[in-house]
Amino acid sequence: MAQLNDVRPIIIKRKKVVVGGGHHGGAWKVAYADFVTAMMAFFLMMWLLGSTDETQRKGLADYFTPTYAVHRVSAGADGALSGQGMIQNERIDDVPTDGIIIERVATALTGVEEAQAVVEDALSALSGESAVIDDALRHVVTRVTDEGLVIELFDLDTVPLFTGDTASPEPILLVLGQILTDVLQLAVNPVAVVGHTREYALVVRNNPTWELSADRAQLMRRLLEQRGLSPDRVRRVTGFADRRPVVVDPMSPRNNRLEVILLRD
Repeated sequence: MAQLNDVRPIIIKRKKVVVGGGHHGGAWKVAYADFVTAMMAFFLMMWLLGSTDETQRKGLADYFTPTYAVHRVSAGADGALSGQGMIQNERIDDVPTDGIIIERVATALTGVEEAQAVVEDALSALSGESAVIDDALRHVVTRVTDEGLVIELFDLDTVPLFTGDTASPEPILLVLGQILTDVLQLAVNPVAVVGHTREYALVVRNNPTWELSADRAQLMRRLLEQRGLSPDRVRRVTGFADRRPVVVDPMSPRNNRLEVILLRD
């Protein structure tokens, strides 16, 4: 009996093996970091909007907006720099614009922000209608400023809106004129037309870009009116020469542009 009592029980210990790192409750940290980052970006944006003027905001927008590549173009011997007249005796209604139709809305718009949404939707709806329209829309950007809704038409590197240094329109501008006229019918706001040109390397006594920018703006006004825009809506036509470049290189063809503005009432 004593020997039986001396037998000790056998105890088996099983260790629980945990594979992997397990859950330590750190997922909330990732979500919190995302939230803090988003709030920081939001307050940074609000600070930028409150501490910058319209010109600075446009510069920031241009910086973060991809643009087409540009290059320097030397001034030619014809047109504005040779002293010739800048408006040629050509008809600007000879290019057919069949198929360019924008559906009218029942109620005309007056609010600039509302007009911007409708105009951008109308332009987007035209995309894919034809190769001609798609090529034309590559020349168009829109933005809202303190003045109103700006519809900007600009030169591409190899596709200018005008022939050389003149106010004679290329066919692409005539197509744009019809598109723009239909778009402008969606609103009742007064309209302003503004012309801009690039800077020229050749220094002359009388800067021809003043007349060139004004003549191009006048031609755009005539084109819009011939396509159906009421002359009563045109508030002003202005040329700013090369004094307001939109890109860093003042000689870039991207600075050759027209602005058709739906003015705030």
